[in-house]
Amino acid sequence: MTVACYFFILELSKELPDIGKLEHVQYQMPLSIYTQDNLLIGQYGEKRRVPVTIDQIPHRQIQAFLAAEDERFYSHPGVDYKGLLRAANQLWTTGKKTQGGSTITMQVARNFLLSKEKTFLRKLKEILLAIQIEQRYSKDQILELYLNKIYMGQRAYGLAAAAQTYYGKNLDGLKLYQQAMIAGLPKAPSVYNPIVNAERALERRNYVLRRMLTLNFIQPAEYQQAINTADDSAIQPSAIEFNAPFIAEMARQELVDRYGEDAYTLGLKVYTTVSSALQQASDKAVQNALHEYDDRHSYRGLPHKKYSPGTALHTLKSLGDCRQAVVASVTSAGITTTLADGSSISIPWNNVPWKTLQTRANSAGGIISPAIKPNDIIWIRQLSEQNWVLSQIPAAEGAFAAVNPYNGAILAITGSYDFYLSRFNRATQAKRQPGSGFKPFIYTSALEKGFTPASIINDAPIVIEDPSLENDWRPENYTRKFLGPTALRTALRQSINLVSIRLLQDIGIANAQETAMRFGFSREQLPATLSLALGSGYAPPLRMAAAYAVFANGGYLIKPYLIERIEDHTGATLFKANPESVCRECPDGMQNDSNPAPRVISAQIHFLMNSLLRDVVERGTATLAKQLERSDLAGKTGTTNDQRDAWFNGFTPDIAASAWIGFDNSQSLGKGETGGKAALPMWIAFMKTALKDIPEKPLAVPEGIVQAYINPNDGLLLEPNDKNGMWEYFTAETAPQRYSQPKQPEFEFDEEWLKETLF
Repeated sequence: MTVACYFFILELSKELPDIGKLEHVQYQMPLSIYTQDNLLIGQYGEKRRVPVTIDQIPHRQIQAFLAAEDERFYSHPGVDYKGLLRAANQLWTTGKKTQGGSTITMQVARNFLLSKEKTFLRKLKEILLAIQIEQRYSKDQILELYLNKIYMGQRAYGLAAAAQTYYGKNLDGLKLYQQAMIAGLPKAPSVYNPIVNAERALERRNYVLRRMLTLNFIQPAEYQQAINTADDSAIQPSAIEFNAPFIAEMARQELVDRYGEDAYTLGLKVYTTVSSALQQASDKAVQNALHEYDDRHSYRGLPHKKYSPGTALHTLKSLGDCRQAVVASVTSAGITTTLADGSSISIPWNNVPWKTLQTRANSAGGIISPAIKPNDIIWIRQLSEQNWVLSQIPAAEGAFAAVNPYNGAILAITGSYDFYLSRFNRATQAKRQPGSGFKPFIYTSALEKGFTPASIINDAPIVIEDPSLENDWRPENYTRKFLGPTALRTALRQSINLVSIRLLQDIGIANAQETAMRFGFSREQLPATLSLALGSGYAPPLRMAAAYAVFANGGYLIKPYLIERIEDHTGATLFKANPESVCRECPDGMQNDSNPAPRVISAQIHFLMNSLLRDVVERGTATLAKQLERSDLAGKTGTTNDQRDAWFNGFTPDIAASAWIGFDNSQSLGKGETGGKAALPMWIAFMKTALKDIPEKPLAVPEGIVQAYINPNDGLLLEPNDKNGMWEYFTAETAPQRYSQPKQPEFEFDEEWLKETLF
């Protein structure tokens, strides 16, 4: 029998896994995503784990585990034969398994090297492996593996994660009663979980404390104090330090694309290019712009339920910057409400944007207006510390994207009013018509073909025959007026549609498409029709921001990127971004960067387009931006047919950004809701923060650009003393050479002279 057992164990040993794997353990740890300024914005993965070394674990905490799990750990050879015999005897006499008999070393063998099946064969393998492990590894090494691997309930794995999960503390901050509670968890994490089963957990904690006292790990006074202390474990607030769900989701998807499902278990730390300050400015800018639009339109009514006195206040919702509140009273002074935390907020009637809701006192002192009544649930939002207003969740949507024009680093992304209301990221995924925001690319192509800012194009009615359409296309200007012969500078400044269409006719659709693709657009985004001149293609705000970055950085194409670097769980760098970049300090046309961005327009064309787009802010459709009190702002408003989309795409020499507002179903935003009115305020609000400490930068004139004093009516030269002229920029090759001829006076018919002559 003994010989048979020997050979059985010998054969079984051949089936055992290699314990050398324990030298290269890869703990399953969540994916963590951070802002550029190191604030946690997302954590993904089923297992919360914070690996620690044995010397980082307080000695008293180790004693608590030994008392709970394996008091002879430091003396047995991996197997506690007394414990096994005791467990076997209990099973033999009662038929029930009430004592496990497993040592910490055996648990390490089971958790790291074996399956979870409960068979005697697996138990035997566990024993054999435990003996091998003890022969190869030190006790401290084994204990460290155990304390980092064990499941502790609430998705927490390992000792340090449990301390954070149940008490929100690091290991060195735990009190004795908390250390005992955590040490009691591995036996049955679901049964002894203090958050879901407080009574059973307290019994287990007190058992651990009694064992520690029996083993002389603690003194009677310590025991008494700990046993009399109520447990204070609780569901801890989210570890998320800054709310940026769109950024976190973009980074998560990129990591999954790169590493597959392993991204959730490798303990990767991902640092993005987005700073918390700019992201917060972006989110607020989108929310405020949507509310401002909503305030100009109708109040859509109350949520479809009233507050019942039996309903808990904490069930009131929050979305974006809005919070639900219960109407307590309605008086001639305003509305008094109660928030989820029980606090009271008063809203005077002048803080109600919809005048139709404002009540007034009648002659008898009563209130005239049934619109809002006590116990109604309404939405309110805070404008300042003491200033609350009646509000509603916007029906329209908005998006914003900002990039560093010199390397493509994404500075901010906001994909909707609230991520938890709509997770569709309109800043990166929406296919919206850019409208007039696309015109600068048509003008760029025209300048490259020899047109100048002073070139004259006739702003007059036009009819386009299109066999694919039932009727001929008769495009119009937004104002439905015509200026006649118009200089390109004026046409872009005032966003004149008919000039853009005629310009596209002159340069050719194929040439315009080729130019736009140099700015990063794909061919499928660019319809091969004259409607391209009015932005009938599609693009999300991030693509528009990247395209406008070419105008900001001197004429180079950059590619937006979000991930700055990726570290493994030890802090070693696995990836560091090396984007194609523009050298800011280099002389024009020179690049000394190791990964230079390609030039896509010349320095001269870049200068002329900057001059034109700065004029849009200075004197055109974007003059609202002048409130920023800077001379280096440039951009273009965009409004599509029937005001379905409102845009502002703009830049300074430091930031390129695009703002968009529209309805997901493409319904009209309403009469007058242009890019300059609906979207530009969003861009301005962001830039107030983004440009706060950035000095203005003048537009430097490159070689090959000349100035000429011209007649704005025909683009030809005038004498500098002629008051009817203006200075304009040209490339040296396209500067006018002829002088404008004085306008000949029209012949006036003189009837008296005619009579005298004839008679």
